[in-house]
Amino acid sequence: MPAPDAIPAQPLTDPASAPDPAHYRTAFDLAPIGLVLSRQRTIIDCNQQVLAVFRASRDQLIGQSFEVLYPSTDEFRRTGERIVASLDGHGRYADERVMKRVGGGELFWCHVSGRALDPAHPHASGIWAFEDLSAHRQVKAELTPREREIAALLIEGLTSKQVGKRLQISPRTVDVYRARLMRKYEAATTAELVHKLLSG
Repeated sequence: MPAPDAIPAQPLTDPASAPDPAHYRTAFDLAPIGLVLSRQRTIIDCNQQVLAVFRASRDQLIGQSFEVLYPSTDEFRRTGERIVASLDGHGRYADERVMKRVGGGELFWCHVSGRALDPAHPHASGIWAFEDLSAHRQVKAELTPREREIAALLIEGLTSKQVGKRLQISPRTVDVYRARLMRKYEAATTAELVHKLLSG
């Protein structure tokens, strides 16, 4: 009888029925929504749809900070802080925000959702989905970084107090920015402002 260490290990599953990693890669690459794998807010991998949404090549994104996809450094920093503060118990987060295409620098509305693989360390590693909303909503007015952030939260239906808490500013400051947005969009009420933001 052979020694125990000479007996070949038996696979736990039939190799013929094991998932093919190539199939997972194909599914990732051809998914109809943009997908990014991240580590410490750096793009580790992305699929073809992300390249199309941001009009970028893989060389322009892989190994780069997510900052290249934001209109400003402040928005990149503050969004990172909001993600840390707003993750649910499963590490999930979602919002709508203005982002920037790498090719051409055009600003556009984007729905972003994702999951931190370790909720205790939100930026350590994660997977993020990006959906281009520009077909239904366009960035028409020239907005400051803070105005873009407040516009996105007003679209979510948040009150001045809730927006202030999310952005760590006073409700009064939110009202000042809301008034600026209403002037730029020629809106008489918050509801009209939101309607115009949504309709582009």
